[in-house]
Amino acid sequence: MKDYRILSSRQETTAENDLYSTIASLETVSDCRAFFQDLCTPAELEAMKDRWAVVRLLVQDLTYRQIHDRTGVSMTTIGRVARCLTSGSNGYANALRQAEK
Repeated sequence: MKDYRILSSRQETTAENDLYSTIASLETVSDCRAFFQDLCTPAELEAMKDRWAVVRLLVQDLTYRQIHDRTGVSMTTIGRVARCLTSGSNGYANALRQAEK
């Protein structure tokens, strides 16, 4: 996180809303891939892909050890993802529902 703020709280919220609206407006996987490749570093993309893979495996009731062995993701990250899945903002649950359609 930034230690200083250039934008006001209201401007930060507007920028965040604009980002999410832009992502939601992308129509194809190819468009999303291009956008995220421009937006994120390779390490950030890898972290997001890893976390999504962990979500998919957690809902299959695999153990943390099984998930680690399959993905190489740390137990700490698996635990964080599991906590978000069970008591987060429902973002993973909503995305899973959308992905099943």
